[in-house]
Amino acid sequence: MAEGQEVQFIEVSESQQGQRIDNFLRTRLKGAPKSLIYRIVRKGEVRVNKKRIKADYRVQCGDIVRVPPLRLSPESAVKEASESLRNLLAGSVLVEGPDWLVINKPCGLAVHGGSGVKIGLIEALRQVREDLDFLELVHRLDRDTSGCLLLAKNRDSLLSLNTAMRERRMEKGYLALVQGRWPARRDYVSARLERFDAGNGERRVRVDDAGKVSRTRFGVRETFPRVTLIDAEPVTGRTHQIRVHAAHAGHALLGDDKYGTLEGVRLARSLGLERLFLHALTLTFPDPRSGRPVQVRAPLGEELEAVLERARRES
Repeated sequence: MAEGQEVQFIEVSESQQGQRIDNFLRTRLKGAPKSLIYRIVRKGEVRVNKKRIKADYRVQCGDIVRVPPLRLSPESAVKEASESLRNLLAGSVLVEGPDWLVINKPCGLAVHGGSGVKIGLIEALRQVREDLDFLELVHRLDRDTSGCLLLAKNRDSLLSLNTAMRERRMEKGYLALVQGRWPARRDYVSARLERFDAGNGERRVRVDDAGKVSRTRFGVRETFPRVTLIDAEPVTGRTHQIRVHAAHAGHALLGDDKYGTLEGVRLARSLGLERLFLHALTLTFPDPRSGRPVQVRAPLGEELEAVLERARRES
């Protein structure tokens, strides 16, 4: 990775105004890991208008940001997106407005780097869309989940969309394939969820009375002899919520290596499923400018469609 050997002075543009200094630097200093950015801010090596600032400082239009020389080791640097990843993401944009875009997130790609992941979707997409001064995730999807992912192209839109999400004016619809026959009468699962350390540094989620209130709406879309295709709508937005609630109901998602069962592994193998069958099919949100609802649908990937065809042949 190339080294930044000279002091940089960066002027904040109007479109960049309002970003936290750490996020501003992450966007501008491609390849710099978060830990390095936090360290140079904390040590006072980053100055704004010749003054020290804290990591929660929000840049203003016209600010002059001083960045010290950076030495990025190959081990710590964020990777450059490969040509194949660039092409994949460029072709995955479903809909784009002046203030936001929705991408059909590929399965297997983390939404951001960290914890051993050298590059995530947001870092790669910033490299692809160098025309944008600002690009931030509005929400997240698990690494192995595909489908609708919303990003904001300016700070005002990010705040507006985050507010809509908190106030439950954003609707997310998922498709999932679960083991067994999901009972038609079971349309909600309400179970408190708690995050915990699985012992190897991995964070997982379990049903626990001491956890946070969590609720998911489920509906049967198609029933097969050994599995069920269901719709899932998270009323609350907890980590791994759909996966844990489905497993708690006795119908774990196929391809789930965290909350699945041995029977689920056998079913997935027999249907040729090699990934988690969870897809963010639809997303509805209010446009930050007009307030009008925007409805987006991400088509199911060919590999998941092929699994459903195999399940139908068993019927």
